[in-house]
Amino acid sequence: MREGVEHPWDVTPREARQIQERLRNRVVTHDRLAGTQRLAGVDVGFEEGGAVTRAAVVVLDGNTLETVERSLARRPTTFPYVPGLLSFREIPAILQALDGLTIPPQVLLCDGHGIAHPRRFGIAAHLGVLTDIPVVGVAKKRLVGDHGPVPEERGRWCPLEDDGEVIGAVLRTRRGVKPVYVSIGHRVSLETAVALVMACTSRFRLPETTRAAHRLASLEKSSGPP
Repeated sequence: MREGVEHPWDVTPREARQIQERLRNRVVTHDRLAGTQRLAGVDVGFEEGGAVTRAAVVVLDGNTLETVERSLARRPTTFPYVPGLLSFREIPAILQALDGLTIPPQVLLCDGHGIAHPRRFGIAAHLGVLTDIPVVGVAKKRLVGDHGPVPEERGRWCPLEDDGEVIGAVLRTRRGVKPVYVSIGHRVSLETAVALVMACTSRFRLPETTRAAHRLASLEKSSGPP
């Protein structure tokens, strides 16, 4: 599953920022997809007051959005909560969950930012570079950047900009609900990232990929392994 780069995880926040700076240039911002028949959502939660990181990955059929496979991983949390360094807290468990899959996903939709990040290397970009899987960042809140009014029509969006650079799309997935923040993670263009999010979004604000992963993570939190 892991065909990208590797780096140590037992690092300080300063070292983590240095890793982000070093790897940010490895992000591929154009389309290099092998297919979209298997789309996976990723969601992460914490148990025992944050002492345990819980990562869920659910693979869906890209045409029907029906579940193909799911994987859940738990491991001790080893990195503190530091704004902008979410990936160092969550990715080790995500990688473990990805390793538990027998059907490799072709695209990951990650609950978090890609290049819409102060150092242009959020969790979706980090995960993409580490695995070399195409990744889309889909976040519920803005981390950095500014944007104008978002059109009310479903599927419309406006650019998210920072220092004159377009770093994402503020996308209206449903009329009458708050937009989501879509950004390039790895091996996708922004236009393709938006199209993939809309293809996975039906009656709700968030795409079915990450909603399925969230349901799995929430279920396992209360009822134990499947």
